[in-house]
Amino acid sequence: MVEAGESAGYILDPERIPAELEPFKDRLSENFFEVRKRIINFIKEDIIPAMPICSRQYKEEIDKVKSRKPASPHEDPEHATHPVWAASPPIFDELRQKAKARGLYNFFLPEVGKLSVLEYAPICEILGAFGLCNVAMNCTAPDTGNMEVLEKFGTEEQKRQWLVPLLEGKIRSAYAMTEPGVASSDATNISATITRDGDEYVINGHKWYISGACRPECKVFVFLGRSGTSEQRHKQHSMILVPRDAKGVHIIRPLAVFGHIHDHAEILFENVRVPASHMLLGEGRGFEIAQGRLGPGRIHHCMRTIGTAEQALDAILHRVHQRVAFGKLLADQATIRQTIAEARMEITKSRLLCYLAAVQADDHGFKAAKGFIAMTKVDAPRICQKILDEAIQIHGAHGVSQDSHLTDLYHHVRHVRLADGPDIVHLNTIAKEELKRRSSVMGTSVSGVNKNVEKLRKADEAMLRAKALSKALAKGEAEELMDILKAPFSPVQDLVSDSKAILLSTETAVLEAPEEAAGNSTEAAARSCDPTVGLSCRAQRVGSPNLGGGGGKGSDLDDWHGAR
Repeated sequence: MVEAGESAGYILDPERIPAELEPFKDRLSENFFEVRKRIINFIKEDIIPAMPICSRQYKEEIDKVKSRKPASPHEDPEHATHPVWAASPPIFDELRQKAKARGLYNFFLPEVGKLSVLEYAPICEILGAFGLCNVAMNCTAPDTGNMEVLEKFGTEEQKRQWLVPLLEGKIRSAYAMTEPGVASSDATNISATITRDGDEYVINGHKWYISGACRPECKVFVFLGRSGTSEQRHKQHSMILVPRDAKGVHIIRPLAVFGHIHDHAEILFENVRVPASHMLLGEGRGFEIAQGRLGPGRIHHCMRTIGTAEQALDAILHRVHQRVAFGKLLADQATIRQTIAEARMEITKSRLLCYLAAVQADDHGFKAAKGFIAMTKVDAPRICQKILDEAIQIHGAHGVSQDSHLTDLYHHVRHVRLADGPDIVHLNTIAKEELKRRSSVMGTSVSGVNKNVEKLRKADEAMLRAKALSKALAKGEAEELMDILKAPFSPVQDLVSDSKAILLSTETAVLEAPEEAAGNSTEAAARSCDPTVGLSCRAQRVGSPNLGGGGGKGSDLDDWHGAR
């Protein structure tokens, strides 16, 4: 338990909300302030004291894995006794019961916590800094997203079989989407199949980086696969519930992040049969479900990540007050102070952006807020990764050793930039929202116009028209000549007026006697309008005021073609 008077850190101050939240204070309910204090007290009184116990029990569970049964035929024997297969420490259940007793269980569900998206955001930040509290309150991914799917789209039977035990913390789940054989950032590429066969669906596919699938508590997958051939690309996929122990589900191996094995599985689904009643919402509605699942989860991810950034900054502050280099504390070094200042600025901006995305989701829904959600999904992991990198630099060799948690945090945050969609996908979403605005008075004014470009364009258009006229006259093609002359003059009218004037008599003749006029005037007209002679037709001017005829001022066309 944190002793009275002992600093609990910025994030655990029950009397002070983050300064970035103050502009939104009028949107915060009394329930939010009361819940936040209860969670902070829970962390101080139960979570922090349980941390060493959790570590000890986890090591004991790892020892049990050493006597695990031999690897199955599909399993990579190299990782058969890896710690990733260890069961959760027993204290998890004890802490869940304590969270329930405090009324702090399943708080990710709005119906339970009675919190808006904005109000839950700073709660997620606390849970991101204290992961054990996240587990105790049953607010961990991917279970939260899967439970939201079942709550929104599941049948009563699906809820009874899977949602109830998930809510009680008796089982865990995983979300099976990503595939190694296709670019899964474009979900329409997902190639695993879900095929109807009577009262069952047959599932085949190769998935990987399925988070949480290795843990023995995982009992069900929410599986995304192709189920149809609709002409609409976003109606070709479905989501279906697949029990982990179903025949044909083969966990091949746990996968690594930066060379360290984590609870992300590579899985082969080979002719797996499940009842047709396991289909979620209906065939072809997989993407509809996915959007409902990912919107809230991305904001939660971002606020937990900002909590991690606060951890990194706290680690920096601890270190710089303890170490001396070049005759003074690191805290007194100018470069260190710059790093600290920039870290605080980045966290402040990122927190505000996340709150803004939450407000947009509250007021307009997650679909309308997708641009803001994409912004925070890119920004939060980026700034957190940067601050963790600075923390490692300041800690020196200690920062990359097994005695520090900084490298673990760094691995996790770097992977978050891929989870729930890579940065580039979210950047594309942001750009598409911006590109819906094609132009504006302000943009046009600031961008400016090079008038010379327009002058040259008009000159080129006039040149092309003159060439067409010259070609038609040279061939004596009266009908084509008529078409060219009757075509409306565009903004280049002023620049081809000399050609029009030169051909005026020819046009009259053609209208009166097309064949004769075309034959008699071909040579003269072609000579006068041949582009090699020049559109300015200086020797052939007929007094056009715009083109300097009759001794007037020379035309723009004269100027430009002279310069060229």
